[in-house]
Amino acid sequence: MHIAFAAPTRLWRRTLDVPEGSTVGQALALSGFAAEFPEFTDHPPATGVYGERCDERRVLREQDRVELYRPLVFDPLESRRRRAAHRRETARRAARPGAPRV
Repeated sequence: MHIAFAAPTRLWRRTLDVPEGSTVGQALALSGFAAEFPEFTDHPPATGVYGERCDERRVLREQDRVELYRPLVFDPLESRRRRAAHRRETARRAARPGAPRV
């Protein structure tokens, strides 16, 4: 099984052989993630398997990929709202007579 974490500056990956019936939490403990990223010791990141969020009790299957998710820096919905407002404002300005084209 594989573990992947997209750290801010690099991609951290590990391939592990874990006993059948191991959980996500057990795999994380074996991976050395806590030693590599001590800042997550108190607040472990969210986990998922192939993009599907799960908790540390999920039992792994052969060839599963455990993913560790960093917290969002911004709210995606708010970002979409801002982009839409910017597009509306740009279109409004372009529609005015004599307005310079952008």
